[in-house]
Parts: sequence; structure tokens; C-alpha cells
Amino acid sequence: MPTPRSVAVLVGSLRKDSLNRKMALALAGLAPALQMQIVEIGDLPLYNQDLEDASPKPAQWLAFRDRIRPVDAVLFVTPEYNRSVPGVLKNAIDVGSRPYGQSVWIGKPAAIVSVSGGVIGAFGANHHLRQSLVFLDMHPLQQPEMYIGNGPSLFGPDGAIIVESTRQLCERFLRAFEAWIEKVK
Repeated sequence: MPTPRSVAVLVGSLRKDSLNRKMALALAGLAPALQMQIVEIGDLPLYNQDLEDASPKPAQWLAFRDRIRPVDAVLFVTPEYNRSVPGVLKNAIDVGSRPYGQSVWIGKPAAIVSVSGGVIGAFGANHHLRQSLVFLDMHPLQQPEMYIGNGPSLFGPDGAIIVESTRQLCERFLRAFEAWIEKVK
């Protein structure tokens, strides 16, 4: 049996009742072989090179980098804002990629799940994020792709996925992600 792998989960929505947070929690419940932990990104100061050169650097940046550095993989769960990722997620990616040459993302396996209330499942955000991850020398899972539409109808009162076909897709995705992590690591 493979060693359990630690997975940092970054949720691109700050909403209290976020569909993407619900999905992240549901996925964690379906993946006992993956030690999935949500890493909060809402309190990260906006990336600014002047702050990087200052002493001391923002404590939130240092704590975030320290949380990401040791994990085996990263799962991004995001909505779509204006055909891209939310600013809070882009900021977290920027914070983790600095200082230059010391990115916490390098070489990590990654996966993307995008959830929306509409029918196209935040396709634009998913693909835009994929471009950034490749540039950062991460290794994003290619298949199955996870664009989840009609998000409000997917979850029961306890947060569990109640649509059987979606739950099966999530289980298949998690098996593929686990195998991908083993392959890349």
C-alpha cells in the first residue's frame, strides 16, 4: 500500500457558503488515502516586491510558504471570475512563487477542480490556471478533467455529494490524482 500523501488544498473562493469549499471538503471525505488539508489564502497580503525585499517579510507569506513547501501535492478548487481565476487565488500563487528561484510550487503534482453554478463548470478558470501551473514547473493531472457545473444542486445538507454521477466522477478523479502523485513523486 502506498504511503499516504499530504495534499494542500487551495480554495479560490472566500464565500462562507462557497460551492468550491463544499467540493473541497467533499473530495477530502472521499479520499482517505490522501491527507487533504485546506490551506487558507484569504489573509495573504497582496504580493508586492517591495515587501519581499523588506525585513521582516509579511508573516502570512512566510507561514503560507511553510505550509506548502513540505506537501506532496496541491489541489486547486476554484470558481471562475471573468474567464480566469479569482484574484485571491492568483495572489496565493504569486506569493508561493517568490522570491525568485525559491518557489514552493516547483516539481509538485497538482490537480484542478472548478465548480460553478452555471453549466460550463468554470472551464475558463480551469484552463487559465493550468497555464500558470505549467509555467511554475508543477505537474497538473491531465485526465479526468473536472469542470463541475450546476453546483447548487450537487450537495446535501451535510455537504455530501448527492448526485451519483458526480460522486462517481469525483472518485475516479481522486484515484487518478493519487496515481499521478505516485508517478510524479
